[in-house]
Amino acid sequence: RNALRYSHQRITVEFSADQQAITITVDDDGPGVSEDDRKQIFRPFYRTDEARDRESGGTGLGLAIVETAVIQHRGWVKAEDSPLGGLRLIIWLPSLTQR
Repeated sequence: RNALRYSHQRITVEFSADQQAITITVDDDGPGVSEDDRKQIFRPFYRTDEARDRESGGTGLGLAIVETAVIQHRGWVKAEDSPLGGLRLIIWLPSLTQR
């Protein structure tokens, strides 16, 4: 949902899988997230300055929920700069045989 809310025109979603895991990568061409904010965006109720106006909605729980669910499945999630200019979110989940 964040990619839909903050992208300008372009979002890509890629899936890859091998024997060890599935990886989901979401890229957008939005304003991006600073390196300092990327360290915080998975904390409950954290919202970047760009997301704090009431009109944008949201509570700052979405990425915290994503991280909790992914960790409970023994995976990881990280945010980095996207080649599209915005944010890249990478979710890695181990295959069932790796658990």
